Amino acid sequence: MGNGQSETGKLIAGLGNPGRQYARTRHNAGFMVVDRLASRWQAGLAVKSRFKARVAVVERNGHRLVICQPETFMNASGEAVQALLAFYHGTAERTLVVVDDADLSLGEIRLRGRGSSGGHHGLESIEQHLGTRDFPRLRVGIGRTENGTREITDYVLSQFSPGEAGLLEKVLARACDQVECWLSEGISQAMNRFNGKIEI
Repeated sequence: MGNGQSETGKLIAGLGNPGRQYARTRHNAGFMVVDRLASRWQAGLAVKSRFKARVAVVERNGHRLVICQPETFMNASGEAVQALLAFYHGTAERTLVVVDDADLSLGEIRLRGRGSSGGHHGLESIEQHLGTRDFPRLRVGIGRTENGTREITDYVLSQFSPGEAGLLEKVLARACDQVECWLSEGISQAMNRFNGKIEI
């Protein structure tokens, strides 16, 4: 992306809501994965107001890529992703979006090359701004309330419980491993090796 790297650059966008009150909530699983990647890659995320996002540019395997956390709140995530792709000459197909998924249990992750939003407002916003559903998305399971209700706003904005902390750490590590596999070996290998539930 940019500086002669436009053919090889990729964007990884982890979705969530900005602000301390949302920092460890289930809806911010995407943010958590990007935070973990930034730590792993020793990359410093910094707010870039022109993109409405926290952004870091990283060199991986000789290629430049961008990681970001939109600062727009979840339902306007597409604004930041669209702005970053325009600036870095990126494409939807080379953009990996990491989101929470209440229809997957905690401990399960699922990477797909394209698909529907499944009612996720962050994905809906990105689809709207990019004009396509053809971008990879990594869904991180956060479970669901016991009664299975569709009205889950309070649940997704709740904190992970102390009892879930150990499994959450394993999930974040596995998601980062899957992202790195996607970068180095492609989406098919990443899906085959990492999709599914973590064995406890």
